[in-house]
Amino acid sequence: MNPSEPSVDRPLRIALLGCGVVGTEVARLLTRDADELARRVGLPLELVGIAVRRLDRDRDLDVPAELFTTDALGLVTRGDIDVVVEVIGGIEPARELILAALEAGASVVTANKALVAEDGARLSAAATKAERDLSFEAAVAGAIPIVRPLRESLAGDRVQRVLGIVNGTTNYVLDQMTTLGQGFSEALEEAQRLGYAEADPTADIEGFDAAAKAAILASLAFHTRVSLGDVHREGISDVTAADVRSAAEMGCVVKLLAICERTETSVGARVHPAMIPLEHPLASVRGAYNAVFVESEAAGQLMFYGPGAGGAPTASAILGDVVSVARNRVREIFGPGETTHADLEVIDVGRARTRYHVAIDVQDRAGVLAVIAQEFARFDVSIKNLRQEGHGSDAQLVIVTHEAEDASLAATVEALRGLDIVRDVSSVMRVEGGI
Repeated sequence: MNPSEPSVDRPLRIALLGCGVVGTEVARLLTRDADELARRVGLPLELVGIAVRRLDRDRDLDVPAELFTTDALGLVTRGDIDVVVEVIGGIEPARELILAALEAGASVVTANKALVAEDGARLSAAATKAERDLSFEAAVAGAIPIVRPLRESLAGDRVQRVLGIVNGTTNYVLDQMTTLGQGFSEALEEAQRLGYAEADPTADIEGFDAAAKAAILASLAFHTRVSLGDVHREGISDVTAADVRSAAEMGCVVKLLAICERTETSVGARVHPAMIPLEHPLASVRGAYNAVFVESEAAGQLMFYGPGAGGAPTASAILGDVVSVARNRVREIFGPGETTHADLEVIDVGRARTRYHVAIDVQDRAGVLAVIAQEFARFDVSIKNLRQEGHGSDAQLVIVTHEAEDASLAATVEALRGLDIVRDVSSVMRVEGGI
């Protein structure tokens, strides 16, 4: 048979797991754009089943009622499904259902960042064994195409660093604090009122969501298996209005960053708030938008920007994967899977090299600067800038360091807290992006 000729000549059957905000939009696009999608794939895409928890829930979706089922496992294992789209989220039963779908011969498209970050190796191995696709463009940064560029477009290049604003909730909160001078609690309440933050915003605010995405980005970029447990995580709940003001005085803004880096022999991934200079492209990312900044050896600096969440943007990324996977099914091939050939050492945050902005409340007396400087020197941390604000009981030193190992910086801060002349180390924040 000519390899350019399709080996499948029937409609491709799609099963959808989950029908919340994203799932509803996926089903709507599959039905509304059926003719256009058929032309792009080469065969019609037929939505044959939607697994939900409750059948009696009202849904704003014009599809036959008989498509809905509560038997998700029965749907994915019925034997005639070509592509399973998973948008239920969480670890279980999503993992069980994806593995069952692959074993039954279906390719899988998922938006499940937590599962891919935690157990991507197992899922990828199952897809390879089944000779089926596992695609997850929507798991990172919503509508922004970043998974496929890292996995395919940059496959011939050497990616050195990935910096990302990959959580819209935290970016909105920090943007409100920056532009309107709001405190953290006030900005978070506004985000919840507008629907940018969940009633329980812990996963976003404490960096869990961004950490899962960082694990995926690092694994793709550096061809090394990086799990969720390998990612250092800090959230934004301790960021204060004073931190935001200090950043502005330095010509910076505060962002929650996912940072993935490689050296010749190692890789590392971390998520934490950081000050970045206003001239850095990520500094201009406003509101609930996401952006990923990639630095590679040959291509140089690349920026991917757009809406990072929401039903329609996420569904757009999912449908892109569905079209790609469906094209492969038409010709009975499967695309690139996990590549871990580099197998570099995954290091903890202590060995990462960064800079610190440290605000120290001190006693205003002779010799304080010398004692403080001695502590920095003791841990081999060089001071770049130092200024004193206030006098007497309001005296504060603000120090920006040169780049040093994170562990050395942390040890310096711990030593400072033990000095009699230090009333408090009131703020500690990393500085990224070059100032």
